[in-house]
Amino acid sequence: MAVGLSGFAFGVTSAGSGLTLPQTCALSLLVFTGASQFALVGALAAGGSPFTAAAGAFFLGVRNAFYGLRLSQLLALPRFLRPFAAQWVIDETAAVSLAQPTRRAGRIGFAVTGLTLYVLWNLTTLLGALGADAIGDTRAWGLDAAGPAVFLALLAPMVRNGTERAVAGLAVLLGLGLPPVLPAGVPVLAAALAAPLVLWARGRRERTKEEGR
Repeated sequence: MAVGLSGFAFGVTSAGSGLTLPQTCALSLLVFTGASQFALVGALAAGGSPFTAAAGAFFLGVRNAFYGLRLSQLLALPRFLRPFAAQWVIDETAAVSLAQPTRRAGRIGFAVTGLTLYVLWNLTTLLGALGADAIGDTRAWGLDAAGPAVFLALLAPMVRNGTERAVAGLAVLLGLGLPPVLPAGVPVLAAALAAPLVLWARGRRERTKEEGR
């Protein structure tokens, strides 16, 4: 249900941002990762170039590659199936698969979750895009915030220690502070620098402590 509501919100937001019905549906069919799709249409709606919008969406989708590395070991699918299975490597399929006690159960969890969410996401995207005219201004409804809200809900429980909180805090500052001075879509890319900056500062601090001893 949650994925269906997000898919509907994406369809409405994408259509309200100026994308056509085929373009909106193609994004869900070919990209199939909500955070990246919302980032792409949000940047385009704000006047960003297609390149910066696509780059921001790409960096948000990179996490799926790391899921794929772990799932490839767990599922051990035949080679001819891997390109097709890669399309379904998302937060939900990774979570369900990794929670299973056996390889067989993991494969079933991956297949069932991937199939149901892929069908539902694309169906609700279509319904949202078709109903965008009836809903009116998406900004008045706040539907463009649905994708980021879902992503933050997934991310929040993973922020446990001081380093992770520092990365999250710096990313928020960069993401909120840079839009007035950078083109649309670029602040998302700049926020990705939070992790290496915090890790560099932490390493330097630890080296200073060791030298002081």
